Amino acid sequence: MFTGIITDQGEIRDLEQRGDLRARIGCHYDMDGVDMGASIACDGVCLTVVAMGADWFDVDVSAETVSKTNLDTWAKGRTVNLERALKVGDELGGHIVSGHVDGVAEVISVKDEGDSTRVTLRAPKALARFIAPKGSVALNGTSLTVNEVEGCDFGINFIPHTKEVTTWGRVAVGDRVNLEIDTLARYVARLHEAD
Repeated sequence: MFTGIITDQGEIRDLEQRGDLRARIGCHYDMDGVDMGASIACDGVCLTVVAMGADWFDVDVSAETVSKTNLDTWAKGRTVNLERALKVGDELGGHIVSGHVDGVAEVISVKDEGDSTRVTLRAPKALARFIAPKGSVALNGTSLTVNEVEGCDFGINFIPHTKEVTTWGRVAVGDRVNLEIDTLARYVARLHEAD
């Protein structure tokens, strides 16, 4: 479990296609405090630490995960949002995020509004029904509040702090981003279908 509050920006240092994709991610975490097998959300995808050094960790990414996320766009030098797994007693500053990406949304508009930036995204049709105004979504692992929804399109407002501490300060039209819908919305819809 995660909160969607990004705690580091990592850099893809190496990618190697084996049976699965192996990625080496540079980070600022104190790796002495990270256990082998720990979960770290990388751009919102829950991945398992399989090797580590003083300022990096490796993860294996299955073909299934690559096919359902934007990890197929990863390249050496790319910056990614990172969050370590939630521990009992940690502050829950965002919302409950599982790191299980539901699909990929596309950025269709980026517009500065004062110091903030309004971004409009298009969700896959099958997921759009789970997105509601003033509800929560996780985009590239970041817990965000939805401003408005029109069909499959929804808007998010990024304040300066979020743009500084995440990769959202470099967002561009055409970017594909990992979308995880709010867990509560998923269960409410499932209960409604059962009636």
